[in-house]
Formats: sequence, structure tokens, C-alpha cells
Amino acid sequence: MSFAPLISALAIPKEALVEQRVPKKLLLEQGAPTAADKRQIQDGIEEITWVAALKPINIGVPAFRDEVREYLEIAVLTAALRASAKPPRLIELIHRAIPYPLVLVTEHGDAVTLSLAHKRWSQGEAGKVVIEDVRQIRLNVAEEDFFGSLAISRLPRQNLYTLYQGWIDREVALEAARITGVFEIPHLEDHASGMRDGLTEHARLTRDITLLRAQASKEKQINRRVNLNIEIKTLEAKLACVTHSLSTGLANESH
Repeated sequence: MSFAPLISALAIPKEALVEQRVPKKLLLEQGAPTAADKRQIQDGIEEITWVAALKPINIGVPAFRDEVREYLEIAVLTAALRASAKPPRLIELIHRAIPYPLVLVTEHGDAVTLSLAHKRWSQGEAGKVVIEDVRQIRLNVAEEDFFGSLAISRLPRQNLYTLYQGWIDREVALEAARITGVFEIPHLEDHASGMRDGLTEHARLTRDITLLRAQASKEKQINRRVNLNIEIKTLEAKLACVTHSLSTGLANESH
């Protein structure tokens, strides 16, 4: 998969297109707090391109300002990573280096990843912007419902914050759909928050179950193995409840 399907799905107005290469120097100066991070940027990135700058003047969506953050524009970037790159950390560094909320599409071998992260004012340094949680998801072009939901014209348009949140909600909905088999976008903030919490809990339980199964397979003492299997069954029941809540939450939202 290449960048093209995702960029095409965004349906960016031509007035917003930039199509300029971003020098690594910018990332090194703004997004690399350590020597190891600097090496990652220098050695891990093949090319990074500023695809578009989404502003009120070119997409017709107002800017957003409050005491926590200020969204004057949204940047859309693509980054081709080298085989030696470590994508999760590099993706975080790129988000950190760009002062605007960023739609970042990275290509690493055959994998194309979409990442999004809200930004807010730093509480410790006046005028400095920091990133919040970076959501990353590997894309599959066959997931047509997700790609069909990404066009700027289909997102919430109250302001640039709600528009950007619309993309995050769609990414979260895709994560949930890979568990439940149904792609549904949350339209209420309470449900969107619940879906994010549910995904976090699902990942935690899945990880814990995998670790316990590995322990049980190596356990020599029968009593201890029985206890581990009981613990596994308990966590599996909790996992089933979380999965059920992810699949039924949107139905409840509509009532």
C-alpha cells in the first residue's frame, strides 16, 4: 500500500495543497530531545513531504482557541521511512516537531500507518506546544467504510478542533471494528470516550491473557496450573464483556 489511497480519501481542496519537501533539519531542531532521537530522524527518514495546510480560508472551517489549545491550521504530512527505522518513536518525534495538529501518514516497507495526536499549550513553558496521546493505526485499503468516512467534507465542521477530533473518532472506530466486525463512528463525546477506554481495556486484558497462557504452558505444578487457568477464564470473561460493550455501545447511543 502507498500513501495515495489515504491522501485521496481525505479529499483535500486544491487550495490547501502545499506539496513541499520538509528538511530533516527542521525535525532535528524541533523534535529531537536526545542524541538517540536525532540519529533516528537522520537515519530513519528517507523523505518527508508537507502535503497540505488546512486553514479556515481554504476549507471553510473556523479556527479554534481556548485556554488549553489553539488550532489555527491542521498539517497533513507523509513520511517515507527506511527499513532500519523504528516507526513508533519516529512518528512521535515528527508529531512533536510540527507545531500544528498533524495528520501523519508514514510508509515503512509494505506498512502504511496513520497517526493523529491533539496538541495543547505546555503547562511548564509559556508558548510551547506539547502533544497528547499519539494514536497510530496500520492501514488496510480493503477497509472501505473507514476510507469512505475520511473526506474533510464529511467531518464535523464547527471548528478545526472538532474536525481533527472527527479523524481521531474514525481511527478509534476502525480499531473497534477490527474487534467487533462493525465500523460505526461515535457521534456523542461520552461514547467516543467510552470506546477509547474500552479499547485500552481490551488491549490490556488481551496482553494479560497471553502472558498467563505462556506461564500456564510452562508450569510444572498441577495446582498452580489449575489456578492460572482459572485466572485466565476470569480474564476471558472480562474480555468478552468489554468486546460486547464495544459492539453494543453505539446501539445504546442512538436511544
